[in-house]
Amino acid sequence: MHQAPPKPPFRKMNWLPRDIAVERRADGSMVLQSRIPLQPFAPHIPALLAKWAEARPDQTWIAQRKGADRQWRRISYAEGKALVDSLTQALLNLKVPANRPVAILSGNSLEHALMTQAAMQARLPVAPISASYSLLSQDHAKLKYLFNLVKPAVVLVQDGVQFQKALDALQANGQLDGLTIVHVDRPPAGMASLAFDALVRTPVTADVAASLAAITPDTVGKLLFTSGSTGMPKAVVNTQRMMCANVAQGNQARNAPGPGPTVILDWMPWNHTMGGNSTFHGILGEGGTLYIDDGRPLPGQFEETLNNLREISPTLYSNAPSGYAVLAAALEKDDALARSFFKNLSLLAYGGARLPDDLYERMQALAVQYTGHRIVFYTGWGSTETAPTSTGTYWETERVGLIGLPFPGVQLKLLPTPTPGMYELRLKGINVFSAYHDQPDLTAAAFDDEGFYKIGAAGTLFDPTDPAAGLVFAGRVTEEFKLTTGTFVHVGELRTDCIAACSPVLLDALVAGQDKPYVGLLAWPNLGACRQLMGDPQATPEQIVAHPAVRARVAEGLAAHNATTQGA
Repeated sequence: MHQAPPKPPFRKMNWLPRDIAVERRADGSMVLQSRIPLQPFAPHIPALLAKWAEARPDQTWIAQRKGADRQWRRISYAEGKALVDSLTQALLNLKVPANRPVAILSGNSLEHALMTQAAMQARLPVAPISASYSLLSQDHAKLKYLFNLVKPAVVLVQDGVQFQKALDALQANGQLDGLTIVHVDRPPAGMASLAFDALVRTPVTADVAASLAAITPDTVGKLLFTSGSTGMPKAVVNTQRMMCANVAQGNQARNAPGPGPTVILDWMPWNHTMGGNSTFHGILGEGGTLYIDDGRPLPGQFEETLNNLREISPTLYSNAPSGYAVLAAALEKDDALARSFFKNLSLLAYGGARLPDDLYERMQALAVQYTGHRIVFYTGWGSTETAPTSTGTYWETERVGLIGLPFPGVQLKLLPTPTPGMYELRLKGINVFSAYHDQPDLTAAAFDDEGFYKIGAAGTLFDPTDPAAGLVFAGRVTEEFKLTTGTFVHVGELRTDCIAACSPVLLDALVAGQDKPYVGLLAWPNLGACRQLMGDPQATPEQIVAHPAVRARVAEGLAAHNATTQGA
């Protein structure tokens, strides 16, 4: 019998051993935790910047394309520390009341990074707010709600002209009274503001060192907002302890061998916990270099990412599955791009949705072609309330769709649900939050009687006989519904499976059908992938959804899914 040749090995990574203790309870629940203790971690995030400013003063900390010529503006660790100290002094000079936040109205930028560090050094919580609440909203309702909730004393605005309508709405609502505005590019009209460039030239006094010395593990570093997809966003209190612990957990779970620093090119927004904590803090934890990617995995915007990847060879690269779909297509037809991308790459990561199997295989084929090795696709799981990552796939695996196993310092409780083999997941650990800002009722409702955070997610064991094989994400426990046939629909699992089955033409989908005899999908096409399938780069959305090739791919994918699935 012919045997398939062995697959090339994965590129070497240092992984945390899967040494998992399993507590089985009489009610059918389980608690999983790593037997390996969490390694010591920094007392606060600013200490990480100070550490590398001393150890690697000339290495680039963060970089972004700036100016009309779009050249990289690089800030070294030493320069970054000096700028942050001056900005810290400027904030201290404002005599801001304790614990009044610094709100940030900006996308990812060098100034956003510097203000984040300076506010923490001044012991003022950072509250980055989604730019869409300012730039896309017509009534600015969420922006006004968040300003009322956290009551910032300072607001950094990247471009006062760009954010003028949002600032006018806040001013008309009386929410800028007594607040200090700091602008980076252009000042807003009709209101006083301070120039960022002037503040970063403030002479530093002993007050900065005194403020740093006063930071404790319980000092609030950030107020990060939940997505607000099902209501108004909540402000999650992120203490220095939980943020620094999560940096250490991620570094302990996986790290690349060798002396070279981690290099990341990343677009994920810093107002979200993944970009703002996992990526932004994570690079500080490793003393690496972060290149801000102004591209997006969207039609018309991904070319910026590809141009960046032609210059920057990351050691770790993360994207959403929709981004990998466009990236794989570009790598397959551009040899120079692929050589640059894989040159130093040790690890791939994804999140937000299940990575389709065919996309995984395409990326692995490229990895083998350009490196001789396969490269592990890593993922984790958590939420804004968990800083953000509580579990990870910290081992070599070909399986996509796993959420992994708990990090050191995390307890993962599995509660049986009415569906056999499915569990509600709850979390407790040093990286888990203790409160929503100024919302005690919501805080109390978020925890069970043992202090586990009720994250609202469901999961299954990849191997029911061996919990150490990892967990598979199965959606939200509140999403499940029944058809008129009495069949339970596991929405999260069905959604990700259908998107994967139709890869790469579907970007996202909603599952419908409660109290109906059938399941329906409301799907969003992946415009870039659909245009490639059609051979028409200029196709409109209307042409895409009507095109026979796109419809045939969806029908083919759903038919294949249905053929291998026993019920919903």
